[in-house]
Parts: sequence; C-alpha cells; structure tokens
Amino acid sequence: MWLAWLLNKSTAIFIDWKDGCAMPVIEGVIERLTFHNEENGYTVANFKLSDSSSSCAVVGTILPVTVGESLRLTGDWENHASYGRQFKFQSFERLAPATLTGIEKYLGSGLIKGIGPQMARRIVAKFGLETLNIIRSDPEKLHEVEGIGTKKHEAICSAIAEHREIEDIMVFLQGYGVTPSYAAKIFKTYGRQAIQVVSDNPYRLAEDVFGIGFKTADKIALAMGIPLESPKRLIPGIEFFITEMTNEGHVYAPLDEFVAWAAEKLTVDQEIVHGTLPALIQKKSIICEESPDLGSLLYPAQFYYAERSVA
Repeated sequence: MWLAWLLNKSTAIFIDWKDGCAMPVIEGVIERLTFHNEENGYTVANFKLSDSSSSCAVVGTILPVTVGESLRLTGDWENHASYGRQFKFQSFERLAPATLTGIEKYLGSGLIKGIGPQMARRIVAKFGLETLNIIRSDPEKLHEVEGIGTKKHEAICSAIAEHREIEDIMVFLQGYGVTPSYAAKIFKTYGRQAIQVVSDNPYRLAEDVFGIGFKTADKIALAMGIPLESPKRLIPGIEFFITEMTNEGHVYAPLDEFVAWAAEKLTVDQEIVHGTLPALIQKKSIICEESPDLGSLLYPAQFYYAERSVA
C-alpha cells in the first residue's frame, strides 16, 4: 500500500509499509555521483527529486549506477554530523526515464560502452520515447542510426547484454529480500553465475560470501522456497548450531540436549535432526564420542581436534 505525503515544496514522498513499519520512499534522478565504490556498490549521490526543483543527498548500496538513472529509493532520512540531512536507502528500484532529456542523459552517461553523449542524442532523435524499449528488445534497429556500423553495433549489443545481466542478478536477489549491500557482495563473488549458484544452493552464501552467515542465508533460502527439512538446510544448519552451542563455554554438547535445541532453532522435529547427524559424522564435521559419565557427546570437528592436540 502506497500513501502520498507532501514534504516541503510539494515534493512527492511516499510511504512503503514493510513488516508493519512505514518507511519513506523517494523518487527522482541521479544528478551527480559524489562517491561510488565499484567493488561493493557503496554510493553517495546528489538526487533530484521528482515533481520538484529540489535535490538531496542519498547514501546506500547500488550496483551498477550511472548519472541520469531514475530510481525509487526506500529508506529513511538522517542527519549526518558532517554532511547534514541525507536519505539513507535500504533498497532501490530502477525506473524508466520519462522524458527525452532524461533518456538522452541516461544513455550518454557511460552506462553502455560505445554510447556517449553525441551518440545518445542521435539515438534519441531517431527513436524518441521508444528508445529504451528498442535497445532492450530490438537492438538490431540501432543499425538505422547514423554512425553505428557493424563493429560498433556489436560492441553496443555486447555492453547492453552485460548491463542487463548485472541488473537481472540484482533484481533477482532483491526479490528474495537480499539487501543491496549483500547483493553487491554476492555479484562480486559469483559474477554471472550468481543466479544459478544461489538458486541451486543458497546456503553456499554462508561459506563463500564474507558477512553472510547461516541465519542470513537461511532467510534467503526460505524465501526462495527451500523446505525446512531439506538436507541442503539441515546439514549447514546443524553445523552452525553445534558451533554456536559450544561457543557458550564447552567444546562439546550432550547429544540429547543438542538435538532438542537444534530442532527448536531449525523448526523441525527432533527425529529429523537425529536422522541427519550420521551424515555429518560421516563427513567428519561433527565428532561423536561416548563418555562413561556423560553419555554421547557431540563436538565440532575443529574443537575436538584442537582439544586433542593440547592434551
């Protein structure tokens, strides 16, 4: 549900209801990039608000980003000690430029290799408001533009495909609740294989991507429809929770106590956890040892071997 609000000079501000909480949403165009880190997508930009002559500073993660892009940003206003009032966004949505000037600036910003400001003017002069639709769905028509020969056309089409691929990956990840900052890390880790890797096994994120642990990967996986009782979920989940439990002061966990605790954390029956443990013991990521006094004890492998080496 969207509600339009008015703030200052009749600038259109929206409210996005997420998880029962209202979050401000602004729409506009990237006027200038103050700072952009191509590795992690962290961006500081000057943002011209729609339906208004005013601008504001926006801060967040977006990859890729170019001057002239029209965006819808969801986040919150904050007062920075050094830079004053700015909008810190948590998610973004790309919007198609609505005017010929906007399309021309968007294309000529360096977004697509081979299209500079002059070429952007020619393309927009030829196709008008249909320019972006033609570039996305029928790029062969670019041959009709003066100055675009075979080699240049091939280079432009290649750049269009690459840009679209990156955008598709970011949209795919954000569709499952992945924040832009994590999406940027995932893209940097897997590149063009990101959608395939995450679709096949989202729990790989906890192993491969710095800053993403099991709990974050689990939220993404469940949003993607991975069943609670899937081995893809249970194996990394049990490995994570045995380490978490033993981090509380012991190098081992009593079998029955751990099974009950892990089942609660994973929201599955205890029998499911019991049934998964043999695979982990065979994998040697968990060691099971019998104690005359304490019964069956489970150790994370790294703790077990560390204790034995000290002894």
